[in-house]
Amino acid sequence: MQAKETLFADLVQGRAQQFQVPLYQRTYSWTEKQLGQLWSDILEQAELIESGEPASTHFLGSVVLAPSPQNEATFPRWLVVDGQQRLTTLSLALAAIRDHVAGSQPDEAERIDEEYLINKRKSGDDHFRLLPTQADRSQFASHIRGHEAATTVGGSVANAYQFFRRKLVAVGDPAASQDVFRIEQAITSRLTLVAVTAERGDNVHRIFESLNNTGLKLSQADLLRNYLFMRLPTRGEHVYETRWLPMQASLSNDELEQLMWLQLVLDGDDRVRRQDLYTAQQQRFERRETGEEAIEAYIRELHRLSSLFRRLIHPEEEPDQLVRAHLHRLNEWQSQVTYPALMLLLDRRERGDLDSAETARSLSYIESFLVRRMICRVPTNNLNRIFQALPGQLPRDLPVADGLRQLLSSENRFWPDDDELREKVRTAPFYQFGRWHQRKSVLQRLEESHEHPEPVDFAAAQLTIEHVMPQSPGDEWLQMLGEDVADGESTEELHARLQHTLGNLTLTAVNSELSNHPFERKQDLLHGSHLEMNRRIAATESWGAKEILARADELAARAIGLWPAPLRGVGRAERSRDWQLAHQVLAALPHGTWTSYGDLAAFIGSGAQAVGNHLADTAGVVNAYRVLTADGKVADGFRWAPEEAGGNVRSRLTADGIHFTGSGAADPAQRLTADDLALLLGGTGDDVDGAETTERADTGGPGEQTRAERFFHQLNVDDSPETGEAVRDVFAHWEELGGWIGHGSGRVTTSAFLMLGDAGSPGRGIWPLTLYPGSGRGGTAEVVFQHLAGREPFTDRALRSELLRRLNEMEGVDIPEGRLDLRPNIRLSLLEKEANRERLFEALAWFRDRWEARDPS
Repeated sequence: MQAKETLFADLVQGRAQQFQVPLYQRTYSWTEKQLGQLWSDILEQAELIESGEPASTHFLGSVVLAPSPQNEATFPRWLVVDGQQRLTTLSLALAAIRDHVAGSQPDEAERIDEEYLINKRKSGDDHFRLLPTQADRSQFASHIRGHEAATTVGGSVANAYQFFRRKLVAVGDPAASQDVFRIEQAITSRLTLVAVTAERGDNVHRIFESLNNTGLKLSQADLLRNYLFMRLPTRGEHVYETRWLPMQASLSNDELEQLMWLQLVLDGDDRVRRQDLYTAQQQRFERRETGEEAIEAYIRELHRLSSLFRRLIHPEEEPDQLVRAHLHRLNEWQSQVTYPALMLLLDRRERGDLDSAETARSLSYIESFLVRRMICRVPTNNLNRIFQALPGQLPRDLPVADGLRQLLSSENRFWPDDDELREKVRTAPFYQFGRWHQRKSVLQRLEESHEHPEPVDFAAAQLTIEHVMPQSPGDEWLQMLGEDVADGESTEELHARLQHTLGNLTLTAVNSELSNHPFERKQDLLHGSHLEMNRRIAATESWGAKEILARADELAARAIGLWPAPLRGVGRAERSRDWQLAHQVLAALPHGTWTSYGDLAAFIGSGAQAVGNHLADTAGVVNAYRVLTADGKVADGFRWAPEEAGGNVRSRLTADGIHFTGSGAADPAQRLTADDLALLLGGTGDDVDGAETTERADTGGPGEQTRAERFFHQLNVDDSPETGEAVRDVFAHWEELGGWIGHGSGRVTTSAFLMLGDAGSPGRGIWPLTLYPGSGRGGTAEVVFQHLAGREPFTDRALRSELLRRLNEMEGVDIPEGRLDLRPNIRLSLLEKEANRERLFEALAWFRDRWEARDPS
């Protein structure tokens, strides 16, 4: 197969030819959703043309072609193996433009017809440049021929044609008809395609099956591969046989794509996203005017790195025992986020910059960084940024292992030290943070540190995490705990404080047998365990607060010995691109919002003072004046950056829709926190309890609380019985409207979702509110505007704005317009008022009606 980047005009113009959609393909199926996205892309390119911007293109996708069995030397015919939806849509768009201008400019209409749509001197089916599958052929032909009857017949082809006619009417100005021709130019010369051409001997049906019937489209790796071998006209066969084919055999397509992305990161491009891999690598080659020799060198280097990459996903292939052990643990941790750093280390070792011992030491720092952060409950949402930036930040004046430790030890990396680790092991609810396999991995590593002469085969053992003091204690347990209760704390409070801490957890294969039995019964079972940690628990006389804390101290000491501590006194690891991120998020501040120096500093991993100094010294930072003190005041030392227009700050803020209280402070409801800022640029990427894993309210194993019971139990802890009853009333009303209540899997933070859609596939549904118990602060209903922005029909901002207006009719609710792209909260206690519930019911009914009236396609 051969591949080349092309434009629609270049593909279809020229001598008479035809693109035939095979009969085994599905019919044309684009809906208004896909058409709307394409139209937005077309208008964007048309605007660039109008503004005189340098040539810019938008990548539309791929088209796979193969010689048709009816091919003739004087009339080439191609089978459209993949890409018929794109070609059909673009043809219909051009037919709509032709018909739009036909009355006023018939010569232009004829030109469009002959250049893109028809073969003027051919008759019958050969008259059409594109020949759809038989089911669509009559309808498509009517539109291409310009028959009046075509506009009255339904179907996907007719709907697409009418879509473009409507859009052209909306943007067409009779006094400036060239606007329509800019749209034509955008379609024909600004939308790029990758045309992949198969050879005559290729099995076209098999190609089609692999691309469509299994749901697989050309991936970023496929596109880049085709591009590379297009650039190897003389060496391609040799390089493919000796380098590419062995590499492709050893890695899946997804793994190969990940390796290609990692190579870009190792080369210093630490902001590129995987979905932009093809474009980014292509641009690098073309900027350097890369020749055949350089392309071959790139593939040769990729082949070398592939053997190193395999060790990350198959640690058993690593020859050194110590390095292999670290890679195994990191693989079990599911730490793909660390791959840039791991590849850097294996690459440096292969180049001779460090030996296996130093590689193992470096890996121990990475493992410690992950484990200590997890134990100490440090959020994971910045790990991608940390490890992707690491290759470019590694100090050059230190040995690799020392440089890595120094870099990870910097203040804004949050690698907990020994004191914090000891404190969190004693007090933090370990059972309620991280993923289950990570918690199990920590306990397994602590057990292995005993170096028992007959160690447990963890791979074969069916071990689970067990609470020694049970989560639902009987009278014997409460009596034992009562001996250690301090003044001002109840037995129940002491139990709640200690039950999930690491000192009270162990691994066992007899979880169900241990259950809620008294300690004496558990001692008998644990005494016979093959795990050293269980035998030590069994050797104690009782199991109260003192014993739990004493074991926590022992485990903390072991953890300190296993996972090295960060260096002390290391400065910050900052680069100009961190400030670029600050500039991006400030530019994205919605109208009517502000943020604080501390919030912005937390978002980028800096300090509030550093943020203030940077904004004051850097000209051209959009919305810099909308960064205020935490109490909503303009900082005493505020000054405009050099060459800024300046002016009265408060006047500028008022013009931006920010309100001020009687004390002169900006409205705190309009403040965006660090979490809000993260949502502005695409979310945190690490939801604790998302609705994609919701289940109906009745889920729960035998003897367990259902998720619904757990939700209401936690709600009743912090909210009044009246609030709980109000929430039950809301749930009942939602179900009367045809919705259902989903509950997330979280045990720490339970949640409830007001769901619409298929209960069997909740990830495909939609929900307006997520309800959370309060964890000491009172429960909240989160209005998920950010989620709705990606779900039809609420991709329409006007509909989201109307939902906000209806919710704001509730007494005590005043959500600013600036939070329309975020996830603002409503206090559940407000639902105690019947009038508020009635207004919420009306808003929910309106929401349901809008969703049901959407285009189901």
